[in-house]
Amino acid sequence: MFAIIGIVIVFGSVVAGFLMEKGRLPVLVQPAELLIIGGAALGTLLIANPMHILKGIVSSLKSVVSGSKLDKQRYLNLLKMMFVFLNKVRKEGLLSVENDVEKPQESAVFKAFPEFVADHHALEFVCDTLRMAITGGVDPFDMDQMMELDMEVKHRESSEPVNALMTVADALPGLGIVAAVLGVVITMGALGGPPEEIGHKVAAALVGTFLGVLLCYGLVGPLSANMAKIADEHNDYLHVMRVLLLAFLKGSAPIIAVELGRRAIPARVRPTFDEMEKYCKQHSETPAAASKAA
Repeated sequence: MFAIIGIVIVFGSVVAGFLMEKGRLPVLVQPAELLIIGGAALGTLLIANPMHILKGIVSSLKSVVSGSKLDKQRYLNLLKMMFVFLNKVRKEGLLSVENDVEKPQESAVFKAFPEFVADHHALEFVCDTLRMAITGGVDPFDMDQMMELDMEVKHRESSEPVNALMTVADALPGLGIVAAVLGVVITMGALGGPPEEIGHKVAAALVGTFLGVLLCYGLVGPLSANMAKIADEHNDYLHVMRVLLLAFLKGSAPIIAVELGRRAIPARVRPTFDEMEKYCKQHSETPAAASKAA
């Protein structure tokens, strides 16, 4: 939502300032210039990136529009889920959660937290780690290395759409110059005609440069920066699970492991210890009901 508001402010401010200077708005409406810049930018995006990155760009842009979902409640749900899960492991042994790990979509523990199940990266991260723990014979240090490697691969993949869109942003001023040069070529061909016609063609050429710079620094660049922040937030989310799981694998009690995970949560969304303890001990309630009770 804030991204949409920001876009409206950027373009609204530019247009409002232009009108305050007695500019004529129809002069800025140059479909041909927009087609040249937008079409060339889209073409470079298709040339430079395979399909999975293009899909990642679309998915990331949807996340930018909807906003971050990793708020305090999401982290509280994660801590409670892991507390319930690890308590089950401690009481019944690792083999008791083998079916949960192999078929997480059917797990009663996981199904109580649909937001977590919907995040396939986080679900795979937890299940793959616990699967190795159930197999046995893996040192906690090696488990930590595997989790770190998994996080690195996922973060690199989530950064690819960001880099692709940033490349397009860097190209937009140059594409604006291309549109402007084409406008100048057309203007040169109209020399000797009415001054009004020549002035209109020069204005159209300059609008090409204007659009290229505005789209770079006012739209595409900020969008890619927002996408990068969302990717970093999800990496922080995985880091919390890494700290929590590693603590448990080293022998810490579930409440201690969960507390270590809580300490790894970014400060802006970190619940207090009392909030975490109260929420985690509400075993019989659904996350929604527990949220209302809290």
